[in-house]
Amino acid sequence: MISRRELLRSATAGAAALALPSFGRADDAKGYTLPKLPYATDALEPSIDAKTMEIHHGKHHQTYVDNLNKALAKTEWLGKPIEELVRDYKKLPTELQAPVRNNGGGHLNHSWFWQMMTKGGTPLKGELLKAVEASFGGVDGFKKEFATAATTQFGSGWAWLVKGKDKPLALVKTANQDNPITDGHTVLLGCDVWEHAYYLKYQNKRADYVNAWFSVVNWDFVAALFEKK
Repeated sequence: MISRRELLRSATAGAAALALPSFGRADDAKGYTLPKLPYATDALEPSIDAKTMEIHHGKHHQTYVDNLNKALAKTEWLGKPIEELVRDYKKLPTELQAPVRNNGGGHLNHSWFWQMMTKGGTPLKGELLKAVEASFGGVDGFKKEFATAATTQFGSGWAWLVKGKDKPLALVKTANQDNPITDGHTVLLGCDVWEHAYYLKYQNKRADYVNAWFSVVNWDFVAALFEKK
């Protein structure tokens, strides 16, 4: 029989694994690698079609990884954790800042993005639900404000849910592959609104994509990030 202590230890380890995903860095010599999807490419149908997932993950994300490794080859920065690299990219040599901002950001953003989604989605509950209600007046209020952020991001970019200052949660937008951690935010959830994320299925109807995307959000993963100290 499993003791209560063993059960708690197991649960804690599971939460930690959820909150601290591996970004596939093999070692300092090989650099960063493309993480595997945590589900089949057709698992998010009909919200996100399989062909989009195949291209988005296997082509676009892979390109960010390849370009990042090329830019950092034979430098001390190749072995850095990707979160640290993106957060502190302005401290890098000038010639490395743009490649890391764009490709390192692309690698980090997507590595999180795949795990922020799951087949059928998961329920929003517990302390995170209370934080959503306190910050946005309810789930519907959150979805409305988040969708507005996602659809009004001009051009390519992301809409993000982050830990707030005046309220438990807040929304921010970033252009291209910028990440809110560079500005000191704690990221909880992100929606990719680059056209390659949705154009095969939704064409110019970004709002339809965002509304469908809500149904595959992995709130368990988001909650683990929220509860992490």
